[in-house]
Amino acid sequence: MAVADAAKNTVEQFTAASNVAFKEGVEKSLAAMNDANAQSKKNLEALVASASASAKGAEALGAQAMAFSKAIFDSNVTAAKSLAGAKSVQEVVELQTAFAKSALETYMSEFGKMSDTVSSSVKESMKPINERVTAVVEKFQAVR
Repeated sequence: MAVADAAKNTVEQFTAASNVAFKEGVEKSLAAMNDANAQSKKNLEALVASASASAKGAEALGAQAMAFSKAIFDSNVTAAKSLAGAKSVQEVVELQTAFAKSALETYMSEFGKMSDTVSSSVKESMKPINERVTAVVEKFQAVR
């Protein structure tokens, strides 16, 4: 009878230890899944914020391009009228030279403005993603 009691006691201890280990394993798995879900949600939010910033940047760049196109069209019409009213070849050359110089300066200025818009848009678009990458790297480093 003592052997049976010992066997029964051993089985009960093994069952209790197994139940505790299983419960701890399930709790750890659920905690890890909850953490992964929270990280995924934050990552998705960062992607949405990045896409929104990109859309705003594209919208700003499009508005700049439209305004520039309109200004260039108006400038070209004015230049054409001036050229049409020229009274000599010398005046045509002077008007054309002045127009070419002005057009190049305007183009370079606008190119710089558009480059700034693109640069700031890229920075704003990447900011939420960079923050998420930093958070994930910090989390992994804390686990190590």
